[in-house]
Parts: sequence; C-alpha cells; structure tokens
Amino acid sequence: MDNIIKALESLKTGQEKRGFTQSIDLIISLKGIDLKKPDSKFSEDFVLPNGRGKDANIVVFSDNLNDLDCKILTSADIQRMVTDKKMARKVANETEFFLAETPLMPLIGKSLGQVLSPRNKMPKIVTGDPNPMIRNYKKSIRIVVKSSPVIQCFVGREDMDTKKVAENIESILKFLENKLKNGRQNIGKVLVKYTMGKPAKIEVK
Repeated sequence: MDNIIKALESLKTGQEKRGFTQSIDLIISLKGIDLKKPDSKFSEDFVLPNGRGKDANIVVFSDNLNDLDCKILTSADIQRMVTDKKMARKVANETEFFLAETPLMPLIGKSLGQVLSPRNKMPKIVTGDPNPMIRNYKKSIRIVVKSSPVIQCFVGREDMDTKKVAENIESILKFLENKLKNGRQNIGKVLVKYTMGKPAKIEVK
C-alpha cells in the first residue's frame, strides 16, 4: 500500500492548477499473455471499494420502473433514438453503464446494438430490485483486455483521499492477480496519472 500512496503523492508535486477536478487513471501493461487466444481476453465490471469520487452515469431501460436514482429510458425513447442517431451517440457516450429489463433486450439489440456494442456498453439484465445494482454500478469501472495487452481504467479523482484511491488500486491489482492465468507474473509496468499530468510508476511487489 505504501508504494501506491508514494506514487499518488508524487503526482501532486509540481502539479499545475487546472480549472477542473482531474481524474486519476491506472495504466497496467500485461506480459506473457496471448491475445490471439479468446480466453486471454475479458471485460469485467468491477466495483471500486471506495467509489469513483463521482458516481458513474447509469441508464435503465424500462417501461415499468420509476423513481430510480438514475435516468430511465422507455421503449418510446429507444424508438426515438433509432431515427435520431445523434441522440443515440450522445446517450451512449455520456453513460458508463446500461441496465435493462429482459423484455426490452430484443428491441435494444436491434435498435441500439450498433451504437452500444462497439463501446462495450450493451445493458446488463435487471433482476429483482434494481436499486442494489444501480448503487454498485455507480461505484464501478470496466476492466477490459481486448486488442492490446494494456489496461487503462479510472480509479478516482484528485480530490479524493489518497489512501482511498490507493485502496481502489490495490483491489484492482489483487483482482488481476486472481484473474490472470499466471497471476502476478502477468503484470508488468504499473503507472498512475492525472488526466493532464505525467505518469508515475508504482513499484509492484
């Protein structure tokens, strides 16, 4: 943990004041994996233990649910986006995670699949009470290994407590050690950076 905190603290040194709160990104280079093999690729939704600093934007596709703590789009909204491609792209770009009731999935796939699928944002099915799913997804990120052996993911914001961001990073590294075939041996260089800053290396032990 101390090595992660040290790297995060070093980002603040000589940091130019920006007019916005910067994100903190984790960049992990993987080694010893063959991306020609399908089982080497994955996409996982991961709940950060201390959240993102600012909740992820969530959209639920539903004709029945209401009073949720996120945006709800109905089948009528989906139909509208079929002809309004600009609206469809805007919603897709501004939303981190989509959830949907099962009956709407065929319509979503047919109408919005070409927009959501390339962005790896096809909805997850809502089962039972959607509120726990919504709360978890607001704290989540997506960890993707697809076309390149490099993972870049959001781990917090510069106004978050440094220890909490470090705990987020530590949890991701532990997840990868369990997920990757050879565990720690598959993890190469690990960097952390602000949106507009230079990266700092985390010495992974």
